[in-house]
Amino acid sequence: MLRLQNKIALITGAAQGIGQAIAELFAQEGATVIVTDINDTLGQAVANQIGRSADYYHLDVSQESEWQNLTQYLKAHYEKIDIVVNNAGITGFMHTKGAHDPEYLDLASWHTVHHINLDGVALGCKYGIQLLKTSSAGSIVNLSSRSGMVGIPAAAAYASSKAAVRNHTKSVALYCAEQGYPIRCNSIHPGAILTPMWEAMLGEGEAREAAIKAIAADIPLGNMGTPEDVAYAALYLASDESKYVTGIELTIDGGILAGSAAAPTKKT
Repeated sequence: MLRLQNKIALITGAAQGIGQAIAELFAQEGATVIVTDINDTLGQAVANQIGRSADYYHLDVSQESEWQNLTQYLKAHYEKIDIVVNNAGITGFMHTKGAHDPEYLDLASWHTVHHINLDGVALGCKYGIQLLKTSSAGSIVNLSSRSGMVGIPAAAAYASSKAAVRNHTKSVALYCAEQGYPIRCNSIHPGAILTPMWEAMLGEGEAREAAIKAIAADIPLGNMGTPEDVAYAALYLASDESKYVTGIELTIDGGILAGSAAAPTKKT
């Protein structure tokens, strides 16, 4: 039997990268998937590629009015929603002017990163709870990051927002349990996953290959991960196999956090 047979899943930021991999894997495992993103061209292409078991809907996760519109659409077109994956997020490097270090951070850039990464997840949980209450076994999966568990001097806003996602996930998990809702909530913490989000930092050509090798050298398993590695973790947390799992943080990082002793790079 397929692991998500007869389940309906909403996935944010699903036009590419980890979100796309999650949407495709969920569909393969029997789910109907609602692909959402702000990039309508790529998002619709993902839904078209998946086929009849996919639907595309435009969603800017930082805007509550768009969540409200989506919620109305889903209630009108689907009997229930079983899974919400809050995946949409940005580092801020490609979408804001920066700077992103603690001393010189640009406040507008800081707010932009938090609006998308944190407010987007908070709203996803808020409206996700409303949608999942009618499911017999609801699951919210929030994408945090390895950066939400350690300090990142060059990406303070990103690290801060992802740390907040980690904590908010636990609050949602406990709230749903207290209310007696059939909803679990867990977070995933990817690290060193080769996705489009990394491209601005890797460069091109030989420089890109050298950068990937340098990153891999610091990973215990010896290589960067793939979006599919994260998708399988999301699949477990979304499925009934994890019915006794709520409020956890699942790290997908090739062993980086298992015993890293690296110090921040110092300028000479």
